[in-house]
Amino acid sequence: MLKYVVKRIMLAIVTIWAVATLTFFLMNMVPGGPFLSEKAISPQATAALEAKYGLDKPLLQRYFTYMTDAVRGDFGDSLKQRGRTVMSIITMKFPVSARVGGISVFVALCLGIPLGCIAALKRGKFLDSLISVLSTCGIAVPSFVVCTLLMYTLGVNLKLLPTMGLTSWKHYIMPVIALSFYPTAYIMRLMRSSMLDVLGQDYMRTAKAKGVAGFWILFKHAMRNAILPVVTYVGPMLAYTVTGSFVVEKIFVIPGLGGEFIGAIGGRDYTLIMGTTIFLATLIIIMNVVVDIVYKLVDPRINLK
Repeated sequence: MLKYVVKRIMLAIVTIWAVATLTFFLMNMVPGGPFLSEKAISPQATAALEAKYGLDKPLLQRYFTYMTDAVRGDFGDSLKQRGRTVMSIITMKFPVSARVGGISVFVALCLGIPLGCIAALKRGKFLDSLISVLSTCGIAVPSFVVCTLLMYTLGVNLKLLPTMGLTSWKHYIMPVIALSFYPTAYIMRLMRSSMLDVLGQDYMRTAKAKGVAGFWILFKHAMRNAILPVVTYVGPMLAYTVTGSFVVEKIFVIPGLGGEFIGAIGGRDYTLIMGTTIFLATLIIIMNVVVDIVYKLVDPRINLK
């Protein structure tokens, strides 16, 4: 286990470096600059701003300077939000995104697992067909379409829920539904397929033949083995909630890191784009490593290599 963790940490460092390097050079390949959109700014002022933030230096020098600072956790100052560091923006905005994403993951697991089990136990019946249709729709419909439909029906027409901001518990309902829609549908399908496979195993028939109670068979034998594929999906699901929150936060005007990242792209805030990309890449990699370790603890038969 220790050897695996060390190996994954080394691989994570290389991956983060590759993501940061690719992002840095791709940004600098885009025509224009962060100060070209400023109104009524003279060429002299533009040159002064570029000199202040080191944008007048050669590309490779800027790259090595930035990467050296990033290793120390210094992502520099925001080019658009004057007087604020990138790290201060991340520490202020990320908790908002984490709350919405965490609730969405919780909802997806609480709905997807039991509904998938019900569909498997009621195979070929109406409930199975209904859940299968819902899971197909959830996988097929993009999150921005779900956001638009929720906002139009529950927010604009029925006026049941607020459509913007995040100041009360009601503001969480539509973003959480939109963000958990796809993961819930995928978990339902995954759990149904896994449960059907487990229910057909020999040890399940043996347990029934020994007279073990149906409730005990379901939770000790069926659920314990059927849930393993869901555990492996938790890592990608967490990554989806991080990246999927960009669109959801922008539509519902949530003051989170996703909306901040999209705004940084539009404003060509290079330092904020770089800092956010490195932070999110690191977060996703750590979450996947943790999920792999948990998977090993849940099922000792798994050999981590």
